[in-house]
Amino acid sequence: MNLRETINNDVKTAMKAKDTKKRDALRLLTAACKQIEVDERKELSDDDVIKIITQQVKRRDDAATQYRDAGREDLMQIELDEIAYYKAYLPEQLSDEALSEALKIIIEKVGATTMKDMGKVMGMASKEFAGIADGKRINMCVKTLLA
Repeated sequence: MNLRETINNDVKTAMKAKDTKKRDALRLLTAACKQIEVDERKELSDDDVIKIITQQVKRRDDAATQYRDAGREDLMQIELDEIAYYKAYLPEQLSDEALSEALKIIIEKVGATTMKDMGKVMGMASKEFAGIADGKRINMCVKTLLA
């Protein structure tokens, strides 16, 4: 069963359990997937779905930050709940130590020595760690290693 089918089945399960928060969050996710399918006229692979989920998590995180800054704890909590539902479908994130070790290997491969080479490292690392490490974490780790 692919990731898209799993999400659809979880929507049905949430409907049967009358879990409206989870149902609505997952429906938003399936709508985002369907929008990409229609716009790009293609069948989504699990990697495509993971990219969509990652984008949705980032959007919810940004919205939660804005709600917190505006003093709207109620709306912030809704966003955080949706993030929790979405993260269940993402692969396990790399630990900081594992990310650092993997980035050292990439830095050696591309021959990076200074911050000027950061673009080469980030390009390769972003592709290799898609879905298993956040871009901000990769960026911070690369800066630390190249400094």
